[in-house]
Amino acid sequence: MQKIPAKEGWLWVKQGFALFRKQPAEISTLFLCYSFLMLITGVIPVLGQLLPLILMPVFSMAFMQACVQIEKGQRVYPNLLLIGFRSPARNALLKLGLLYLLAATVVVAISRLVDGGIFWQAMMGGGLSGAEMAAGTGSMSIAMVVAAVLYVPALMALWYAAPLIMWQQMPLGQALFYSFFAVKRAGAAFLLFALSWFALTLIVMTLISLLMGLIIGSVTAVMFVLLPISIILTVIMYCSFYATYTAVFGKPGSNAQPRNEVL
Repeated sequence: MQKIPAKEGWLWVKQGFALFRKQPAEISTLFLCYSFLMLITGVIPVLGQLLPLILMPVFSMAFMQACVQIEKGQRVYPNLLLIGFRSPARNALLKLGLLYLLAATVVVAISRLVDGGIFWQAMMGGGLSGAEMAAGTGSMSIAMVVAAVLYVPALMALWYAAPLIMWQQMPLGQALFYSFFAVKRAGAAFLLFALSWFALTLIVMTLISLLMGLIIGSVTAVMFVLLPISIILTVIMYCSFYATYTAVFGKPGSNAQPRNEVL
């Protein structure tokens, strides 16, 4: 079976930049609208902490569909955020969101074995004191690493699940299965993809911080500049997610066969 070469991980990043350059204002506006909705959702008691994860698959399809329209030369509008809710796959996407929440809860709960629950309390908004945070910094860092490692298999299963459900009408279980093995077979490319984004983000943010610090010398000004840069990088990253999908499963609506058979 043909595997996607590792070098494609960097090509996905470049394709994300190429998509962003075609409609930077439009897709950035889509992201800002999404962020505003999540901000409003956050004020809801209890549910405000849960809904962002539950709704993530539904909203993620807005960005995936935006990339499709950008490729076709069609304008992206903010009302695209609702496309997942209007889709026949809406209920399946919401069930997928519950799995997002369950997976995140389980791995963070397991991390309690490492730090005694400090990371768990921080994630659940437990209101740790400054002294408790300082005392548990080391163990919490280890707990975060453990949680991240444990989350990798879940992330593999969730990565392509939403577009497979909405674009290929797969049942939830089948979409999770195909997603997991598609990511597994393209593992080297995904590793380079993740490392490229980590390095790129670190380098860009560090250089801007140093330059702004030398020129202006104001922490507030530095943060004021870093915020829009971080938003732009996040949007480009979302565009590159679409590139990973098309590399494995072909373009939505096409008759192209997946490059990476999983059965």
